[in-house]
Amino acid sequence: MSFPDFMFREENRIPSAQQNTPDIEGYYYTANDGSQMAFRIYKADRVSTEHSHEYDEYMLVVEGEYIVTINGVEHILHAGDELFIPKGSIQGGRVKAGTRSLHAFGGQRVTS
Repeated sequence: MSFPDFMFREENRIPSAQQNTPDIEGYYYTANDGSQMAFRIYKADRVSTEHSHEYDEYMLVVEGEYIVTINGVEHILHAGDELFIPKGSIQGGRVKAGTRSLHAFGGQRVTS
């Protein structure tokens, strides 16, 4: 199964310049309070460079494998696995091609 077509609105596409890794197809939605939800499809095996956010992040792997590093500790996520990433944490990781994930951000991750 894949994400439904209505989620792929061009006006909600995450600009490639705002992705931490290339070959990601991502879309986002912004709530009234400025927090955001995003979903991503990873087209190739990739490394996410280390970075941090000034807000909390929650992620859920829908399909595939994502190895997330938080402050030097690896977390191996597969379909159905969830992870909370506290604001200010140094995060990065590796993802396998075909992985799909959902992310909730306690702040504005994508700017239009």
